Amino acid sequence: MTTRVWDYLREYDEERKDVLDAVDTVFGSGRLVLGDSMHGFEDEFAAYHGVRHCVGVDNGTNAIKLGLQALGVGPGDEVVTVSNTAAPTVVAIDAVGATPVFVDVDPDTYLMDTAQVAGVLTDRTRCLLPVHLYGQCVDLDPLLALAREHGLVVLEDCAQAHGARRHGRIAGSRGDAAAFSFYPTKVLGAYGDGGATLTDDDETAARLRRLRYYGMAERYYVVETPGHNARLDEVQAEILRRKLTRLDTYIEARRAIARRYEEALGDTGLVLPRTAEGNDHVYYVYVVRHPRRDDILAALKARGIELNISYPWPVHTMTGFAHLGYRPGALPVTEELAGQIFSLPMYPSLPRATQDEVIDALREVLARL
Repeated sequence: MTTRVWDYLREYDEERKDVLDAVDTVFGSGRLVLGDSMHGFEDEFAAYHGVRHCVGVDNGTNAIKLGLQALGVGPGDEVVTVSNTAAPTVVAIDAVGATPVFVDVDPDTYLMDTAQVAGVLTDRTRCLLPVHLYGQCVDLDPLLALAREHGLVVLEDCAQAHGARRHGRIAGSRGDAAAFSFYPTKVLGAYGDGGATLTDDDETAARLRRLRYYGMAERYYVVETPGHNARLDEVQAEILRRKLTRLDTYIEARRAIARRYEEALGDTGLVLPRTAEGNDHVYYVYVVRHPRRDDILAALKARGIELNISYPWPVHTMTGFAHLGYRPGALPVTEELAGQIFSLPMYPSLPRATQDEVIDALREVLARL
């Protein structure tokens, strides 16, 4: 039997009754689109983050895309972000006609190196888009200061940071808006696609609601500004609503697994995750680093353990973004990480026996390198 980095079946077995009850609740409600489940989830997710508005959408990519559009970002604008991220961050920037501008990441935390941001600002810069990566927060203080100084907007990419905090402030509560994904692997994951954009601003929220519904303010009314069909599915909203009540429990389970990895692998030569001072990590993924990464993965695969790389190809090196003109060496830390990082299994229902299997196999393989 193959051991993989993520699996949902044990969690589904444990929560099956609640998941199926959620489906039955929606099917019996008489309202299958934009109904009570979606609106209830929006209210509860906003309250969890201490913000005024949550707008549910169909996936995390559109959460970013619509967030950018609602903040007035479009053709001719530049958006400063990182290349060490999932491609959807940058795909969404491109989708609104803006140009992504990359800065490198910190070599210890792999988060945006905020000290580099001021150096890439131009008169076309409109938005700063920090990615709260792998489960911990970027330091937003210098970015918010730059935004105030230069008249920019800040959109937080929180797809990997549900419940993460920095100095007590939860991810998604400080920027002009914040985008979330509920893809099944996420800390708060649906049983399919889903996303949401948070904001404290009434006008931004109103634009988001129009954008996700063709550009209409009301059902079958008048298109005010051309928008999209990007509504959060009612069934997924009801499942997320149930799972939101367990989010803190999921996070604690992830932290317990992270502690086991740290205790068991701290003397092996692997570079383990480093939490920035002031951060409360939620371990969406448990990313480790080793210069002989590929040899390690090959040896583990031979034992039936298939691990993941987050991410093997920095976005600026992908052929789809070659037009941006970044050459090899442009982002040296990001490029070095891409050849060394990999992720260990990490999800709340990960069996202890599987943890032991991965730990034991890693220790044995590393001892032979």
